[in-house]
Amino acid sequence: FFSLIKVQIKEKVYLCGENLCYDTNIFHKTMYFERKQYLQQLTSAEGNGMIKIITGIRRCGKSYLLFNIYKQHLLSKGVSADHIIEVNLEDRRNKKLRNPDELLEHIDSKMKDSDRYYILLDEIQLVSEFEDVLNSYLHIENAEVFVTGSNAKFLSKDVITEFRGRGWEIRVRPLSFAEYYDGVGGEKQEALENYYLYGGLPAVAQFEKPEDKQNYLKDVYETVYLKDVLQRNRLKNADGLRELVRILASTMGSSMNALRISNTFKSVSNIEIGTNTISRYLEYLQDSFIISEALRYDVKGRKYIGTETKYYFEDLGIRNAVIGFRQIEFNHTMENVIYNELCRMGYNVDIGLVETFSRDDMGKITRKNLEIDFVVNRHDQRLYIQSAYQMPDEEKLEQELASFRNVSDGFRKILIEGDRYITHYNEEGILVMSLYDFLLKGLIDKNSEIKL
Repeated sequence: FFSLIKVQIKEKVYLCGENLCYDTNIFHKTMYFERKQYLQQLTSAEGNGMIKIITGIRRCGKSYLLFNIYKQHLLSKGVSADHIIEVNLEDRRNKKLRNPDELLEHIDSKMKDSDRYYILLDEIQLVSEFEDVLNSYLHIENAEVFVTGSNAKFLSKDVITEFRGRGWEIRVRPLSFAEYYDGVGGEKQEALENYYLYGGLPAVAQFEKPEDKQNYLKDVYETVYLKDVLQRNRLKNADGLRELVRILASTMGSSMNALRISNTFKSVSNIEIGTNTISRYLEYLQDSFIISEALRYDVKGRKYIGTETKYYFEDLGIRNAVIGFRQIEFNHTMENVIYNELCRMGYNVDIGLVETFSRDDMGKITRKNLEIDFVVNRHDQRLYIQSAYQMPDEEKLEQELASFRNVSDGFRKILIEGDRYITHYNEEGILVMSLYDFLLKGLIDKNSEIKL
């Protein structure tokens, strides 16, 4: 969902959002996504005495959420317009407000009474010493401060220390499939295949033609995401960073580490990049919310295994743009979608490893490691989840259930199937879910109630 401004130019209407304009002739229709989950998080955070920090990948709809959806919510509940102070720091007209003292003076000049003021600041990281600016309003009781930012740099440990524990993060992601399907409608399978291919950036859903969707995603990746990482971190090796992202996109859902990636550079591209450099690049990509890391966790040993990890893309459309919309493997794509959905639900998501031992007829003991796609934790709740795009026969079913059967604790086990349309519990008490039910309705609890 992105900021839309209608502009009349020679009787042709254009839609402009976040510095990009497109002729509306290439749009099928204008769709509005309500982002109810994030609005609820914003309203719940009101009055908590903290700086509300809205983070997320560029073009995921943070600005629209704050300046349109949340602002309309405030107006609808009776907040006066002059008590909503808005500053878009990406707007060239507000360049002088990137100076911290100018910004303070501007906000203070608009606060004229003791009623509550809602201060909405977009792309706060463009302000030098912004920590001091935000901290200046922590002690003002009638100031509710909401800020957005497109990278995790301003959420570093040092900055959180500056906030003295009074920074409240609201993480916004691209559209979930439920949000996307609510907007586009139609046949579920077709909608899901389009979602697999073009992802959930709100602007992409507005385009009708596949080539327009692809061109937008390729352009945004090169001119926004990649450029942003290079400039912010002052990197000179653009080709190296570009190749790293391509490797991650090609191996999505596979176990990786810096050494393996370094060897791939050497064997495929004849380029030598050290492991320390690759580790830094991976950190920069995570800071920009382009990729996320899932650590490997030894379920029986109850410890993390630091040798390898998996990387998933925040948006599948961007991932596919990186590899030219080739190599679309639905099993790995489905796994990425499930990972993102679990993160959206507020779970911490790891990759599970289960060590098993078996003895053959000669008495020889064989050790084998079985993988659980996702071990997810939230508060005191744990779930074990397997993702299976297709379940053609009993052999495949046994393969997916083997890791579950070697976990003896009482936490719930869920198998999500891409080709199943009926959700049920099997005779072992394992919840076998349709992918559509998982994405559109959420998880089912032990009492068979749907959790949205």
